[in-house]
Amino acid sequence: MSHPAVSARAPRRDRARNREALLTAARAVFAERGLGASLQQVARDAGVAIGTLYRHFPTRDDLLVAMFADKLAIVAATGEQALTDPDPWAGFVRFVETLCALAAEDLGFNELTSIDRPARGGAAAIRSRIHQLWQHLLSRAQDTGAVRPDLTLGDMFVLLWSQSRIIEATYGVAPRAWRRHLYLMLDAYRAERATPLPEPPLSTSQMERATARLNRVQG
Repeated sequence: MSHPAVSARAPRRDRARNREALLTAARAVFAERGLGASLQQVARDAGVAIGTLYRHFPTRDDLLVAMFADKLAIVAATGEQALTDPDPWAGFVRFVETLCALAAEDLGFNELTSIDRPARGGAAAIRSRIHQLWQHLLSRAQDTGAVRPDLTLGDMFVLLWSQSRIIEATYGVAPRAWRRHLYLMLDAYRAERATPLPEPPLSTSQMERATARLNRVQG
């Protein structure tokens, strides 16, 4: 007869192996097909039943949180490091480019960066932290006169909307084309090139409504 401790360890190992197989399959499937990819396909590629997927990840968002945890951690760590850069402009650029580069290599993450999916717990906390870091980097660059003073964090989210569509259109065709658009925009953000803007930034209400529309379109 098997020892009880050995019997208990085997299912735990199986659960851990299945979870890792599901995350590996999900990263590949979502990177290629975006966040609306089939969970059935994820389960098939992982070699498990769909019921096993739902036992580990009851909702699609639970799977996304686990799947993109490493990329979100990279974004947050980059923001922390960028705040220590003695050149505020360089730190600001490094953060934005890192975020866009991570999106460019993964259509799922690209979609995640351009919409505001519901988040809770740790996912909500890290998103809030990333937003705070971006605001600090922007304000720091503005305070030193490197970035035009009328730029807002909302404008940064609009940048991600445009970058997302460029990345989606050129994925597998011209995988570095997004950098051209990004640097054109970065030039427009420099304070010495600023001219009065014809429209104000989106209000909080307008941003919420526009983001909700994106969620419906891409959901």
